[in-house]
Amino acid sequence: MEKNLFDYLAFNRTQTLKAMEGVTEELADRIPANFRNNIRWQLGHIYTVTEILAFLQLKLPMNLPEGFMERFTKGSPLDDIDKSVPMPTLPELEGLLKEQYERVREVLTGRLDESTPVLTTSDGLDLHSPKELLTYNLYHEGMHFGIIKAYKKMLSQ
Repeated sequence: MEKNLFDYLAFNRTQTLKAMEGVTEELADRIPANFRNNIRWQLGHIYTVTEILAFLQLKLPMNLPEGFMERFTKGSPLDDIDKSVPMPTLPELEGLLKEQYERVREVLTGRLDESTPVLTTSDGLDLHSPKELLTYNLYHEGMHFGIIKAYKKMLSQ
């Protein structure tokens, strides 16, 4: 199961990175009509939530650049009032997303069945172990990957 879970995480991340192809800095900042977020926020959110799900419950160090926790956990770029911290560029986000998967695999191999404090998702699901947290992350990243693809389609018309 462990190998399969890491393989699925790798597949998801590869799809997210492919979805970035053709996205310009300008396109990444556009918010489609009747929506609250943009592609840049979606990518930062995927990265930040993966850090939280993979490392926080095991009390392991997270690799969160300055402002990520405040900017990309909830909310919208419209709420971003801390202009002193620049938004990450697309190449910066791509680099973070690429290295994250390998770090998750390296740190959590052999630890998936450890017990962690319960994390209750915004959907009301209780997660009790790294395996459950990373399995939920498959759903979470897949959902935001779909949003990125939809935004690209809407904003490219």
